[in-house]
Amino acid sequence: MTVLSQRRSWFSDKILMGQTLPRYLRSLLTPFNVIAALIVGVGLWLSVLRYWHGLGAVTNLTDSTPWGLWIGFDVLVGVSLAGGGYMLASAVYIFRLEQYRPVVRPAVLTGFLGYFFVAVAILFDLGRPWRLPYPFFYMGVMSVMFLIAWHVFLYLTCQFVEFSPAVFEWLGWKKLRKWAVSVALPFTIFGVMLSTLHQSALGALFLLAPERLHPLWYSPLIPLYFFVSSMGAGLAMVIFESTLSHRIFSSQLAGGRHHDIGGLTLGMGKAAAAVLFLYFWLKVLGIMHGNHWDLLGTAMGGWFLLEMLGGILLPCILFLWAVQTHNVRLVRFASVLTVAGIVLNRLNVAVIAFNWNLPGHYYPRWSEVVITISLFTLLVVAFRWIVNRMPVLRDHPDYPGGH
Repeated sequence: MTVLSQRRSWFSDKILMGQTLPRYLRSLLTPFNVIAALIVGVGLWLSVLRYWHGLGAVTNLTDSTPWGLWIGFDVLVGVSLAGGGYMLASAVYIFRLEQYRPVVRPAVLTGFLGYFFVAVAILFDLGRPWRLPYPFFYMGVMSVMFLIAWHVFLYLTCQFVEFSPAVFEWLGWKKLRKWAVSVALPFTIFGVMLSTLHQSALGALFLLAPERLHPLWYSPLIPLYFFVSSMGAGLAMVIFESTLSHRIFSSQLAGGRHHDIGGLTLGMGKAAAAVLFLYFWLKVLGIMHGNHWDLLGTAMGGWFLLEMLGGILLPCILFLWAVQTHNVRLVRFASVLTVAGIVLNRLNVAVIAFNWNLPGHYYPRWSEVVITISLFTLLVVAFRWIVNRMPVLRDHPDYPGGH
């Protein structure tokens, strides 16, 4: 076989999934791909406008409100929901809970893609995006943003190393795969340390704005709030993602690797209930510390109560009831409520309750929403592309069980 033939065979096997190019292109004409292409196309057009004409052309951001939807949702929500990566990696690689190994790779992949697209989203929000590499050359060690930039960069590297065994199995690079497995534990430990730091550091950013953030959300404990809530959000996201993956990618699950997904879901639901219980009472402690009970009857108090009762306490109770009754469906429903509650919390902190007392409150422009949806669509497409090719949900024949 010639070198050219070998390259064609490799490309067909690894990229086109064993199909010829015409057949592969025809297989792409599905409703999902067509809708995704339309969304990404509109987002690409708006991206050109953003970079050609500046932030003012596509956003409602101002000097008094420099942070909006792209920070509140794309960054704060994205980082919190990506917390499942460090939660499951620490459970399997550090605490040796081997029963959760079937869900660790999808969790790490979701976390890696989440952080990667957070970095992409920042490029849209920065007025001068070409200055993104500045923290690597100018050591602003007294800046919280400097610390977050370094933490996210290093953690993204850790997650790539944690996921790299699947990449090397796909490529057939056995020596590199062996190296990646051998360094998984130290990189996981380092990654958990980084997660603790940057999840809380995102909350610490708002310690710098006591007059701008509503008293119901402003608290000296806000760094701890962000870290603990990221644990609950990460577990809920893994439950939600595994539910969808087992339905959408059922053809990938040959071999019985996920034979007890219901039991794993109940186990993660039990852990999520404990985290949400802790988070709820930390939030109550913050209200008690600030003596802000009277603010609960205001309009902003309605947003706070919706977040606290509907997004924290209710799913916590549902998780506990579902675990007691072995109701897997209820665990999955509670995970959706948890994800919604954490999304609402981050939007409350960064958008709704931020600059709450200023006239002319910020509302995102439709183009900001479309660009956010485009980035999320690209994340889903990337996840789907990787899962269809690499041993994420299925076992590689040479490494049964992921070992």
